[in-house]
Amino acid sequence: MDERGGTPARTPAGTAAGTTARAPDGLALLEDGREVEPLRGPRTADLDGRRTRAWWRGFSEQVRSRADELTELDRLSGDGDFGHNLSAAVRSADERIRQGRPYTAGGVFEAVSLGFLDTGGTSGPLLGMWFREFARECGESASAQDLARAARAGLDCVQRLGGAQPGDKTMVDAMDPAARALEDAAHAGVPAVSALSAAYRAAADGVRGTQASRATRGRASYVGEAARGVVDPGALVVAWFFERGTVV
Repeated sequence: MDERGGTPARTPAGTAAGTTARAPDGLALLEDGREVEPLRGPRTADLDGRRTRAWWRGFSEQVRSRADELTELDRLSGDGDFGHNLSAAVRSADERIRQGRPYTAGGVFEAVSLGFLDTGGTSGPLLGMWFREFARECGESASAQDLARAARAGLDCVQRLGGAQPGDKTMVDAMDPAARALEDAAHAGVPAVSALSAAYRAAADGVRGTQASRATRGRASYVGEAARGVVDPGALVVAWFFERGTVV
């Protein structure tokens, strides 16, 4: 089942209008063309509805501002619709949040899940199912333990539906290490934002690993060796999601 295409790392990830040049893996966190530093300071609180909305808003802005980049990356090894589909999904999620005004962490993720499930293609609905597990596991707020359970359940769901395994050059290459990092962080008793920072680092390593992989599933598998040396944009988006959780 097609999850996303890959992305040649030999280009600078298609620098989008208004952004600055960045590393070829596309992992720089940008806002208005400037790189954003992770938040420093107290990180003891779980993520309540307000902080979860801020997390989502940052991720939505990241996807929408860099949609052209994602589309170009996908075009190089797939059919070039990834950025368009993801933009449509986040706009739908944004509208559901605007209308429903959810005040809990779980409510935010429920709106996001429904927004993604409403979109076409394959990646949007798969991410919708992934976000559904965050909605199920998070209640009034999201702790490191909640996020770890959600990431594991979401990964299991995506793998069950899409059939991908780590190393297949799909979004699973970021989801799997992130889930394991969250579980380790939850077991160590660290707060939610610190757990998300660990998940981001693990997901980013997974994204970089897709450069060396030869795709065996998804759009990038159609072009064989031409996809080697390519970052998978689906994995990249998953890393962005966890990255934005570190700056709320």
